[in-house]
Amino acid sequence: MTSNVTIVDHPLVQHKLTLMRRREASTAEFRKLLREIGLFLGYEALRDLQLGKINIETPVCATEAPVLAGKKLTFISVLRAGDGLLGPMLDLVPSARVGQIGLARDEKTLQPTKYFFKVPKGLAERTTVVLDPMLATGNSAVRAIEEIKAVGAKDIRFVCLLAAPEGIETFTKAHPDVPVVTASIDEKLNEKSYIVPGLGDAGDRLFGTKGV
Repeated sequence: MTSNVTIVDHPLVQHKLTLMRRREASTAEFRKLLREIGLFLGYEALRDLQLGKINIETPVCATEAPVLAGKKLTFISVLRAGDGLLGPMLDLVPSARVGQIGLARDEKTLQPTKYFFKVPKGLAERTTVVLDPMLATGNSAVRAIEEIKAVGAKDIRFVCLLAAPEGIETFTKAHPDVPVVTASIDEKLNEKSYIVPGLGDAGDRLFGTKGV
């Protein structure tokens, strides 16, 4: 596996992921667990952010202390399931700018079609984190990164909850400069391009739309 992929194998992440995978997990439980795991994924994805120094007064004395440096971060959610990771990322960095990309997958060709694109200006000067819980075929993730590179983004990270080996291969071949942070690389894709063992459709489970 490529060295550009980080698996967050913390015991709490793996425990919570197992709870999410269960068929009987409720919508409320699924949302809560995704938010909790998202904090761990965000922590890992942002561990190398640049710091500057400012002078502050503590109750004890004056001191020079570290703060984030540079332009505000940008979090870009791949609709709609990416919104499930957006909340915990904003918990970590409330001042971040937010963008959204809408990509609909053609169930026959498995290729994504863009239907919405709204991102902050100045991506060339910002660290940009793209969020999508499932990296299955990798086609949507590849297209999302292409779209934000086209408007100038350079420092990009991709965060997902689960990935398939096929999706990792497709993504890293297309964008070897973009690190991936995930909680698990599962076994494979099935004939319908769902991740196995996976957890089903993350969007349906997150928003309670299964069977609608």
